[in-house]
Amino acid sequence: MHRRILAPGALAAASLLLAVPASAAGHSPGAPGIGDPYYPYYGNGGYDVSHYDLRLQYQPATDELSGTATILARTTQDLSSFDLDFLLDVSEVRVNGAKAAFTTSGQHELVVTPASPLDKGTQVTVVVRYSGVPSTKSAYGFSTWHRTPDGAVAADEPESAWWWYPSNDHPLDKATYDVSVAVPDGTQVISNGLLQSSSSQRGWTRYNWRQNKPQATYLTTLAVGRFDITTSTSEGGVPVVNAYSKDLGDNDGAARASVERTGELVDWLSGYFGPYPFSSAGGYVPNTTTGYALETQSRVYYSPKQFANGSNTSVVVHELAHQWYGDDVSLKGWKDIWLNEGFARYAQWLWSEHEGEGTTQELADYVYASHPADDAFWTVRPGDPGPDDQFDIAVYDRGALAVQALRNAVGDDAFFTILKGWPKEYAYGNASVADFEAYAEKVSGKSLSGLFDAWLFEPTKPAAAALRAAGVPVQPRSWKKIEATNDVH
Repeated sequence: MHRRILAPGALAAASLLLAVPASAAGHSPGAPGIGDPYYPYYGNGGYDVSHYDLRLQYQPATDELSGTATILARTTQDLSSFDLDFLLDVSEVRVNGAKAAFTTSGQHELVVTPASPLDKGTQVTVVVRYSGVPSTKSAYGFSTWHRTPDGAVAADEPESAWWWYPSNDHPLDKATYDVSVAVPDGTQVISNGLLQSSSSQRGWTRYNWRQNKPQATYLTTLAVGRFDITTSTSEGGVPVVNAYSKDLGDNDGAARASVERTGELVDWLSGYFGPYPFSSAGGYVPNTTTGYALETQSRVYYSPKQFANGSNTSVVVHELAHQWYGDDVSLKGWKDIWLNEGFARYAQWLWSEHEGEGTTQELADYVYASHPADDAFWTVRPGDPGPDDQFDIAVYDRGALAVQALRNAVGDDAFFTILKGWPKEYAYGNASVADFEAYAEKVSGKSLSGLFDAWLFEPTKPAAAALRAAGVPVQPRSWKKIEATNDVH
């Protein structure tokens, strides 16, 4: 809260100067949003987080979550206050050890006012004590906290953190994580990275997970329930941790037949994208009613519905491709979503070719021919689709067409150099569509602005020449499996 002092003339000025410490002059509140035009109030201004330490306790029977978040950050401006994105009930906030004032604002803002203003470049430790029932909280008319018969899951895009920990919730501010959660004995906790330890005491078991590489907030996941957990190591040396709810019913076999191939598929994708970028790989299939999968970093979330019609390695390929395109290299703004979805879809096309079920060119020809020029499909611009069309099928399929058009334009040698070099060029950072265009031009030595404009930004059907499309294409054998993954993120 700010108190405005009104007094006449010079006395007012003198009084104000005396009342405000010199160190506070020029300090101002951090912005309630990071500046993304798609989601103006997502993320926050004024600081950059380096690490989240979450020490929590969760009771599945009542959906009660409580604990402490310790956030390590550095200020990027002179701050009088700053926001965190959060929905649960806060009991105490400390900034650098001192109690701070706090209040809520808007749909999901926790506004923190430190006891003393923070100068630009200051290392800051923020401790937030909180509790609540996540399933009772909503913002903008929705919830991303999913109850299950034996627990709960946090996995959604573009937001899910608000329901279980305070954060700077935008991909631009990536951080490392320690996630420690205590649950009743017999219940398990799944999160990102590697399990460091687990221990039981007085009826509770605490699981300690660590993600040691930078991770976007929406890629952080939490799953509590009763799981069958499998562990292995891929031929390439990547540790794999998978988990399956014990009540998946008829979907259990198909889920395992798909997700248990994670190690094989990680190694296969490494041939195209370069070394796997994280300390572990894997996925989990909880008993949820959602219909999507999500590339939660190193521990992919799959809905049972992904396997309702049998095994589908194509969806696993899609989500694992995101570990390079979306997780390792994350988007700068949500308008850059093509960098995630266009390439993850194209990875499915590459897998189809590998399996002998249709080449990337045959898939491109089929998709191109399936949408006449007056189809609304061509009005969606994958390079900047707008928030309402961010996950439209055109971002995936027209996005993959753009990748094939690039391949045809630069030739296989340059194309596969780009495909593998991009995750290395921006490793553990953020990039935009414009950054990718510049990189592709640098590697190929060709001007590509016309190609990118036609396939990513023009709201019309591009000429077929770039795809070398001819005749009436036959539906590739892989198409039904690929089409079945249209609900993935």
